[in-house]
Amino acid sequence: MAISSALAGDCAVSAPLDIGWQRSAEWARRLAWVSLAVVLVEGVVGLWQGLAVGSVALTGWALGGVSEALASAMVVWRFSGARTFSQHAERRAQRGVAVSFWLTAPYIAAESLRELTGGHHAETSVIGIALTAAGLLLMPILGRANRRLGERLDSGATEAEGIQNYLCAAQAAGVLVGLAAAALWSGGWRIDPAVGLGIAGVAAWQGVRAWRGHDCGC
Repeated sequence: MAISSALAGDCAVSAPLDIGWQRSAEWARRLAWVSLAVVLVEGVVGLWQGLAVGSVALTGWALGGVSEALASAMVVWRFSGARTFSQHAERRAQRGVAVSFWLTAPYIAAESLRELTGGHHAETSVIGIALTAAGLLLMPILGRANRRLGERLDSGATEAEGIQNYLCAAQAAGVLVGLAAAALWSGGWRIDPAVGLGIAGVAAWQGVRAWRGHDCGC
């Protein structure tokens, strides 16, 4: 009877832990869908405005939504079906997120250098300013939630998605400053390509960390 009671006690302790882990996995998948929807909207509107006003930073930020979308899609894939409990799936998801960081870095860097050397001046975009301001407010919330879920689940892919969210917020801040400076100061156009170069560098480095299996913590 004592052994049975002890076993029952162990089951009573482990069962809630398993249920809690599964609930966290479900939340990670749901949050990934939310992130996917948000970055797709940001990407479409940001790309439209970036090309319209000639802002490489805004265009790069919008194209960064492609890599964020891939990161979110990898988390959805990671926590769907039998893959939920697979460490092999976790490693593949981490590498998929790494590739997502590398997708746009070369384009952003090339366009930033072209803008700097060519002296191209981006025009003012009120929609772009509003869009990046919204991203600056929303993305840190998603990033913090993903980082916490990643820690609970011991999922580097989920934590890396959180870093993608934080990176998006940092990019949004830089683009917002660049757009505002371009509107208020004639020499402010240089901030736009400088921000673009910073975005490309950070994205490339975080891709390396994710590929190696680090948690992408800054």
